[in-house]
Amino acid sequence: MKPVRNLIFILGDQLSLSLSSLENADPELDVILMCEVIEEATYVHHHKLKMALIFSAMRHFALEVRGKGFDVRYTQLNAPDNSGSFSGELARSVAANLPQRIVVTEASEWRVLHAMKAWQSSLDLPVEIRSDTRFLCSKAEFQAWAQHRRSLTMEYFYRDMRRRTGLLMNGKDPESGRWNFDADNRKPAKPDLFRPKHPGFAPDALTRDVLDLVESAFPGNMGSTAHFSFAVTRADAEKAADAFIRDFLPNFGETQDAMLTEEPFLNHALLSFYINIGLLDPLALCRAVERAYLDGQAPLNGVEGFIRQIIGWREYIRGIYWLKMPGYENSNVFDAHRPLPEFFWTGDTDMSCVSSVITQTITHAYAHHIQRLMVVGNFAMLAGLDPHALHKWYLAVYADAFEWVELPNVIGMSQFADGGFMASKPYAASGAYISRMSNYCDGCRYDVSKKTGEEACPLNSLYWNFIDRNAGNLSKNHRLSQVFSSWQRMDPDKKQSYRDSASAFLQKLDDGERI
Repeated sequence: MKPVRNLIFILGDQLSLSLSSLENADPELDVILMCEVIEEATYVHHHKLKMALIFSAMRHFALEVRGKGFDVRYTQLNAPDNSGSFSGELARSVAANLPQRIVVTEASEWRVLHAMKAWQSSLDLPVEIRSDTRFLCSKAEFQAWAQHRRSLTMEYFYRDMRRRTGLLMNGKDPESGRWNFDADNRKPAKPDLFRPKHPGFAPDALTRDVLDLVESAFPGNMGSTAHFSFAVTRADAEKAADAFIRDFLPNFGETQDAMLTEEPFLNHALLSFYINIGLLDPLALCRAVERAYLDGQAPLNGVEGFIRQIIGWREYIRGIYWLKMPGYENSNVFDAHRPLPEFFWTGDTDMSCVSSVITQTITHAYAHHIQRLMVVGNFAMLAGLDPHALHKWYLAVYADAFEWVELPNVIGMSQFADGGFMASKPYAASGAYISRMSNYCDGCRYDVSKKTGEEACPLNSLYWNFIDRNAGNLSKNHRLSQVFSSWQRMDPDKKQSYRDSASAFLQKLDDGERI
């Protein structure tokens, strides 16, 4: 057996040839370890499509790296000698290969990084944990940016990232003199028979093996792999990116916030899956999107909106995660403890908006950011659902969900459970917002125009009940001053009607009745 210099351990969301742990790697001296383990597959009840995407992409990446001449030791989930954990598989590989040291890129999740830091002691072997250079802002740089600020406003971070990358910049000034075109990107959408279709990718033999594995090993998990069509190779992910830029970017901006029952994807990119597991480089993707604008192929409002999501929001969210972990996952400023209703797993509710989004989630392991924030998240916050349980649900059901990006979005943005550390106000809304931005209210059993009573949209009374019961936490929030002013001026009988309607609805929810 040839001597092994480095045992390079690559995780399932690190499928990049530019990974820091592969820097200066030598096929003659180093061995690569990859593994599918039951511990990671079951710590939440992952959607079948999510597991199939990650396992198949891992197996294809192993082939790609082998094509570079590397010896890749790969453990499949159902291998008889699989220890079931990262630490166990690493220990087995160390015993088999006797490397001089272990090299890893830092895990994206606090729980896994914590385990990484114990490997040197437990294995009595040097472990080099390298920074994840796929992100544009390191953890140390974000901490330095945040250190002396009274509030961590994402917009100012985003502007710094624009200056750093030069994206959409004219010297020191933003393109066209404006940093942010979000106000131009809030139009509802109409059904369009001529909208291009997002590309799908037929499973090859390797992927079909994975689909069979997931269906047999996790029969009770959400969803089905029957219509699996994700890209699982770098080449196909790049085809998906090219299709987005060509076919959807021109109309991406205006309808970012729109929702339609019959069109779950609209003009969205559907690229976060591939960015988050490493098949697409985020900066290269942003530069390709910028090039479409410079070439006159896409408008500035959509291009800026996409770039803001990547170098602004994505990097910012990661910074918040590492700034606040561990412990952030238990934030619960509203003391909300109601368990998730059963319909979060079935979509079986008469609330058309919630049913539509959850049914879409079951089918596709996907919903876009406004569906996650202003439909499911809004209902959860208004109904007082447990934010930690909701965090675990989001982590489980969306194929692009990894804790570093999902947790702050749920705890800080969606549920305001951190009391405003991240968001300047809770994203609470009545049924009027849903009606304005979607067609979900068409044909719904509940009437969005009615404010109280059994026939009224539940979001209407739940909204004011939320404002009322959380006045102690929210009444001094300057962004809610008009809301509380309206509540204070409201007729006492009307206030009580809102409270009574909300109470009756929540009692049905607690009793397990259909709502």
